[in-house]
Amino acid sequence: MTGLLQDVRYALRQLRKSPGFTTVSILMLALGIGGNTSIFQLLAAIRLRTLPVHNPQELAEVRIVGGNRGMGLNQQYGELTQPLWREIRQKQQAFSGMFAWGLNQRYVGRGSGMRHFNALWVSGGFFPVLGVRPWRGRLLLPEDEGMCPVTHAVASYSYWQRELGGQDPSAGIKLLANNDLVEIVGVTPPDFFGMAVGQDFDLALPFCQPKEGFRSDVFEISVMGRLKPGWTIQRASAELSALSAGIFEATVPPGRDPGTTETYKRFQLAAYPASTGVSGLRDDHGSLALLLAITGLVLLIACANLASLMLARASRREREIAVRMALGAGRARLLQSLLVESSLLAGTGAVVGMGFATVLSRALVWAISTQGDPVNLQIVTDWRVLLFATVVTVVTCLIFGLVPALRAIRTEPLSTIRESGRGTTMGRERFSLQQGMVAAQISISLVLLVGALLFVRSFRNLLTLNPGMRESGITVAFLGFWQSHLQSDRWGSYETELLDEIRSVPGVRSAAISTRVPLVGGSWEHGVRVGAREGTSKFTWVSPDYFHTMEIPIVRGRSFGRDDTASSPRVAIVNETFVRQFLGGNPIGQTLRTNEEPDYPSTQYEIVGVIPDTRYNDLRSATPPMTFAPATQFPAQGPWGQVMIRSELPSTAIAAAVKSTLAQKHPDVLAEFTDFQEQIRDGLIAERLMAMLSGFFGLLAVLLTTVGLYGVISYVVQMRRNEIGIRIALGATRGSVVGIVLRQTLLLLTVGIVAGLVLALVGARGAGSLLYGLQPNDPLTFAVATALLSVVALFAGFVPAYRASRTNPVAALRYE
Repeated sequence: MTGLLQDVRYALRQLRKSPGFTTVSILMLALGIGGNTSIFQLLAAIRLRTLPVHNPQELAEVRIVGGNRGMGLNQQYGELTQPLWREIRQKQQAFSGMFAWGLNQRYVGRGSGMRHFNALWVSGGFFPVLGVRPWRGRLLLPEDEGMCPVTHAVASYSYWQRELGGQDPSAGIKLLANNDLVEIVGVTPPDFFGMAVGQDFDLALPFCQPKEGFRSDVFEISVMGRLKPGWTIQRASAELSALSAGIFEATVPPGRDPGTTETYKRFQLAAYPASTGVSGLRDDHGSLALLLAITGLVLLIACANLASLMLARASRREREIAVRMALGAGRARLLQSLLVESSLLAGTGAVVGMGFATVLSRALVWAISTQGDPVNLQIVTDWRVLLFATVVTVVTCLIFGLVPALRAIRTEPLSTIRESGRGTTMGRERFSLQQGMVAAQISISLVLLVGALLFVRSFRNLLTLNPGMRESGITVAFLGFWQSHLQSDRWGSYETELLDEIRSVPGVRSAAISTRVPLVGGSWEHGVRVGAREGTSKFTWVSPDYFHTMEIPIVRGRSFGRDDTASSPRVAIVNETFVRQFLGGNPIGQTLRTNEEPDYPSTQYEIVGVIPDTRYNDLRSATPPMTFAPATQFPAQGPWGQVMIRSELPSTAIAAAVKSTLAQKHPDVLAEFTDFQEQIRDGLIAERLMAMLSGFFGLLAVLLTTVGLYGVISYVVQMRRNEIGIRIALGATRGSVVGIVLRQTLLLLTVGIVAGLVLALVGARGAGSLLYGLQPNDPLTFAVATALLSVVALFAGFVPAYRASRTNPVAALRYE
């Protein structure tokens, strides 16, 4: 221990004597370790951290194997329907307790003053089965379930503090939530966020059974339970599989065709681990894993860079090491001394990197959040993160510290002291390892640079893609008028009145109703029959000015008009993909018929127009068959609507003007506004994140490689100083000296680029699914990356070459 402490003090003195080397080393390690740790922190928060409930490892989720194939209406985290939940709860034997839950957005307040809240709908067993205890008051119980409307609710701790002022629930807190007057009876603990990782809830409300209008084909809830002692996931799945036939037979949704019904009956249930909850962010975990691999390569470059510097440092200290060995120091003690120095660098770099990781991980959470879908993740440094950082630090220390240390202690004391006393330098063979490391850095940098260019160009392709409609200058208005107490037969005409009010606002160029906002996800699909052909088509009901507002031209036939009313013949406009798939010849005047579905009776439409293909769900997806029908003929009108507003004014200005007009004339109407172009770009969060981070780490890798190449070439020049001095004394020109040194650079560059191209071709294939409008082996990308890296590397080699050409031969040969 005494020797170890002496080595620590000696290493600290050595590092203090070389502040430039120490600072650069710590910064490189901090960037490498911090980048890796930040990505791992995000992965741990999304995928690894268990729920803050009692014994989360006992929780399991019941799902349909392979999903429901898009059947019925699907909501976020909606794995099962209410009828399925009731059948499972009644017949299962694997769980000591079960519960169901769903998550969506609702409104609190009245009229134009209504505000969003994240509603967590739960069965009565939700809190008891999870073992969650109240922070204040009480939580929901089985007896809180019943017929609608609900009368009790529970607030999350953050909502209680933010919106309710921390008032004690016993004082009687009542809110108009989801258009029902509910009493807040309790508050959940501060660390309980629900079951969806990254999405906090505001109010938890009990399930209730509506008196009418109930749909049995809405997949809106997730079902979970706590396994009985001795039961495993496999055993529970076997039991659920045996029960599946009876459960699905008893819950067949009405109004379905025979094929759909048979498909439904063949579904199978199974149990899946649920200790970590659920999260939509996990769909993009492949991008995070790829980013972790990218940061790992950056750390590898930093380690190779430091190993080169340590080798050069060890070479300069060979006389010191030889003297210590001649005075009796053992090789093991010298190895310990050198590794202590490496450990101090790695440890300090890890500490600084942890601070960098915390900042970067929080920046990543901000980067994947949008205004309409904020991400709330608890980024903490728990034992997993500490273990990961420790392992990375130890491996890093071994990579950049062990090889130089082993090489240094192989020194022969007598020959080293004799050669250093004569003033000679070491042979070229001593640089082979450093040169190999630099070549490896170049190859890895090329891989990262190719990846960065691919992701940046892919993101640019999506940003500049023409979706077939206007993006800028469009504001989307959501109108809710369920508090206006209108009869259902008045909803459609009232929505048209609100549309006319919006059109009268100064600055509004045009406005139109649409049952669906394009390019922001979601889907509305119907089965259709056109003659003998059957298939599916996306459906949207729009008002007559929709195509004018969105600047979508009518290429054949006509648009909708004022004469297309609820009582007139049903008409439709289709896109060119629909024409190619279902029709031949002139489509105008031909008919299509939809299949019967709940709330959507089988209807025959006459095709009166054709539009060009436009994007539907998002910018990435291919254009599906699309059908548009008049909004006045929409069969499932509710007390809400969406209006697309075109204006030359900024979105915030036109939203404020429309909101003010509606609040004055229709105080019971909720009006919310979003910028259409901003919504589209919010759908490119994953692509933006990959482009931003891969670009940053790609440039960082090039910078580290440049530093490493410059250091090695400078060291080679220093070791060949005598040779260069002799050459200049014998008449060599400066240009020839520069050429001699640059040949060394070109050799390293050629080896590194050849190896890097091979690795980049292999690695790019794995990222092909994340690219848009580019092939993984895109020639232009590879050429640009190679050229950029070559220019930077040659510049890094030219600087020491130029300095070598100005060597004074007298000074270089003075000690020979």
